[in-house]
Amino acid sequence: MQQLDLKTLSLVIGQIAEEKGIPQEKVIEVIEMALASAYKKDYGRKEEKYRARFNKETGKVDFFLVKKVVDEGMLLKEGEKEEKSLPEGQKKLKFNPYRHIMINEVPKIRSKISYLNAKPFTSNAKINPGDEIELSLPKPEKFGRIAAQTAKQVLLQKIKETEKEITFTEFSRREGEILSGIIQRKEGETVFVDLGRAVGILLKEEQIPNEFYKIGSRMRFYLLKVKEAPRGPEIYLSRAHPKFLSKLFEIEVPEISSGTVEIKSVAREPGFRSKIAVASKEEGVDPVGSCVGAKGTRVNAVMQELGREKIDIILWDKDPKRFIENALAPAKACKVKIEKNKAIVEVPKDQLSLAIGKNGQNVRLASELTGWKIDVIEAKQEK
Repeated sequence: MQQLDLKTLSLVIGQIAEEKGIPQEKVIEVIEMALASAYKKDYGRKEEKYRARFNKETGKVDFFLVKKVVDEGMLLKEGEKEEKSLPEGQKKLKFNPYRHIMINEVPKIRSKISYLNAKPFTSNAKINPGDEIELSLPKPEKFGRIAAQTAKQVLLQKIKETEKEITFTEFSRREGEILSGIIQRKEGETVFVDLGRAVGILLKEEQIPNEFYKIGSRMRFYLLKVKEAPRGPEIYLSRAHPKFLSKLFEIEVPEISSGTVEIKSVAREPGFRSKIAVASKEEGVDPVGSCVGAKGTRVNAVMQELGREKIDIILWDKDPKRFIENALAPAKACKVKIEKNKAIVEVPKDQLSLAIGKNGQNVRLASELTGWKIDVIEAKQEK
């Protein structure tokens, strides 16, 4: 890049916007900063501040010298060390003739002012201390090699920063949603996922136990959180989160996405078993049947996504006794007694192992689903 040709700028802006997926306004802002740096390198002084403005209608670029208007009250006096605060919270300045202009000098250069506080200057505009003025400068057609290199460096740096900013904003808005991505690589037990615009991170604790992540395969993930980092946003994914299950049901069950059926709570042991409590907001709508689907098609689609994880769909009830009884399915309870901080559930002897589940899984999930500590005991036989 020997020279920077301003005539091709419109084409460059369109190309960058399309390739990087960045709005044209942002690209223009970045290019203006790069051009201001190039102008300073070729024609300006190190101490001065410059600004470039690109007109996308005409394709022309104008350059300006930027100065802040000050008065005596804004300046540090000779020998004054403390930077006393001004009314607006600003600190007193040490006058710099390259960056500042005294308010009483402004009338002499009004004809050269093009912008006042970044807005087009009008002849009747009042200029006050603290305002920022932009003075028109000669227009170069091209820049030299060093200035062009400076512009290119600034442009690349700012484009990268803008890409990071846009990516962070885009994915932050999608926290709590399901994303589709391709398994890109593995580093130890961490899986990296190509999400198109960025790479997602699937940590071990957010993976479904014993699930195989084949490189190149497409999978769905729950967007857990997005964090800012020096190298760009870190996008953390999950397949083990309980909300991943509820979001999959939202996709498969129209009654949930429309709000007719509501998911009240979810309890999950990823890869093994889950319980989901549902309720209907409209009479005549069966919430459990809606989630199961004809011949189990809807629940099977979710189970397939989760590696055949077993899912119990539970009817929610505002009565805690009935809700706890439902939550222990497929076991059938005889009696539920509510105490201060727990529920004691009596079940027939032949239902005891079913109610507790393998390694206590069923009662543990029921407890998590209902929010009650559940003790399962054998029902006393009547004499």
